Amino acid sequence: MNADQLPPAAPEVTATLVETLSPRLRKRLDAAVTKLGARPAHRDGDTVTIQVDDESELRLHAPGGVVARVEDITCGCLLAPACVHRAAAACAAPTADQATEPAEQPAPKTPEPTGATEPDAAAPQETASDAQRTAADALWAAGAAVLEAGVDGAGAVTQSALLRAAHTARLRRLPRAAAAALSVVTLLRAARTGDPSYRTADLVTALAELLGTARRVGTASGAELAAVCGRARRPYSPDGSLRLYGLFTEPVVTDSGHGGVRTWVAGGDGRLFTVGDVAPGGAGRALGVADRAVRLGDSALTHRELGRAGLAVSGATVSPDGRLGAGKGVKAVTARGAAWTEPPLAALWEAPPAEQAARALRAVSRYAEPDGGGSDLLFLDVELLGAVREPGGACLLARCAGGVPVRLTVADDDPALPHRDNLALLAAAPGTRLRIIGRLVPAPHPRLTLLACSHPTGEGTVDLGLDRLRRADLPDPKARVHLAPAQPAGSGAASPLYLLERRVEQTVPAGRAALGLLGDVTAEARRIRRGGLPTAADLLIALCAAAGRRERDLFGRLLPADTDGFAAHWLAAARYTAAVSEALCSAAWNPADAAPTGDAPTGGAPADDGPAPVSPPARAHAV
Repeated sequence: MNADQLPPAAPEVTATLVETLSPRLRKRLDAAVTKLGARPAHRDGDTVTIQVDDESELRLHAPGGVVARVEDITCGCLLAPACVHRAAAACAAPTADQATEPAEQPAPKTPEPTGATEPDAAAPQETASDAQRTAADALWAAGAAVLEAGVDGAGAVTQSALLRAAHTARLRRLPRAAAAALSVVTLLRAARTGDPSYRTADLVTALAELLGTARRVGTASGAELAAVCGRARRPYSPDGSLRLYGLFTEPVVTDSGHGGVRTWVAGGDGRLFTVGDVAPGGAGRALGVADRAVRLGDSALTHRELGRAGLAVSGATVSPDGRLGAGKGVKAVTARGAAWTEPPLAALWEAPPAEQAARALRAVSRYAEPDGGGSDLLFLDVELLGAVREPGGACLLARCAGGVPVRLTVADDDPALPHRDNLALLAAAPGTRLRIIGRLVPAPHPRLTLLACSHPTGEGTVDLGLDRLRRADLPDPKARVHLAPAQPAGSGAASPLYLLERRVEQTVPAGRAALGLLGDVTAEARRIRRGGLPTAADLLIALCAAAGRRERDLFGRLLPADTDGFAAHWLAAARYTAAVSEALCSAAWNPADAAPTGDAPTGGAPADDGPAPVSPPARAHAV
């Protein structure tokens, strides 16, 4: 049995079952979760049955797809209902976030105004209520406990405390902080089960978001408080009539088991919108959905066709992140599209790359405010230079306006999608000039994941995640992969910031105690100061000092560690490193800072059996 076979369990269900266990059973809970994962399970409608042993069965009843009540988990063993099996099943099941709107939900019909207002539509509060402050304090304490214990020590009991705090925060209208807590729980489970998609950097970001949001609840007011609280559901607001022009379609395949497509369109004023179809499934569903009709009005266009055609929409509804609603009041008919070189689409490529990168960086910032709007796409005219070797493989190097060298990587490494093959073929066409669309990758050097490009022959466009290029499409069909000249690593490559970053990341898997054993970090701090980052040096010293500080009472006994103080120092270091990394990324796109192209090759000749491999990106974790 694996977690995918179990229905999602509401956070309060898991928290309640764990809290009712005796102290003795809580100590056995992690082992029970592991043991339960090795037992066979089968689904029958809304019920999943797990064979605990030869005589006992455990049942999870999930009407509507979610285990919403404690009574929906039953066990047939002699100790039930006070047994450890029910809590273990809830801890093994994915966490349900029932208050969050699905990724591609049609916009509801706008209700008539009434005397009462919905909570999300109410006027912003001036300051947080006492109940909200209490809920935020509980979230802070639960997050600090995770940081204290590290991944290895943050078992089911620690996770249940986070789930309880998340449920309370949701009831107190703090959905942003509650969502961050659920993300931390999901990543902790992925780390403890050895999920290959888990990355420590993701858990660092989730923990910093949780702690930072919980801390700001008590100090924010007015509009800032509304942003800190967040929204439980994505609002769709009326946007009248829109004339839309298709740009491209990209497949969406996530580690959460969802698959589908997202089609990007632009309005006459240059605003970007998306029309998506994402549901449980993998790469196969993504490829199949691309040829299904778009769920928007009466249009008969498929997603592939919409990426090259146009739409006239009346009664449009749009979410803050640009998703088009598909409610009953929305009407859409097929219209003429526009080439990338024709207005109004051509204007997207006229903005300087540095300006586009700054805008995209605000959208992909690790701690961006929700509903901040903006797009992470860049529209560039480039000249291909060839493949460059990197530690993870190779990527395609191109030169954009101002002579800035840009590394282009695959958007998804799934072998069922043509991303990698297409990028490898483009590496065999140095000197080709293309108009491209890519997604910014925050890095100390200009870097994009390549999503779409103009056809190498100059006719039409290519959706690189759905369409397959052939050698006959290249200017020289017999061309081999070309290795571009060596490139400097970027303005931020020599920055000693990594000395602080690795200590921030080291805390997450090992906990505070491991950082406290480092001892003197004066040499590292001195090196950081020489690199022009005195604040980073001070943060490193303060972080390590807080990790190793343990007071004693009058009898010489160690007092409990100051988890709150250590969490505050860790949060400051995490947010600082993120801000500096984003500043280095923004500076790398400035033509004045772009380093000239070198002359030395990066390695030997490519192999005869095919193109050089292209380094994969990290796949998205949520729809």
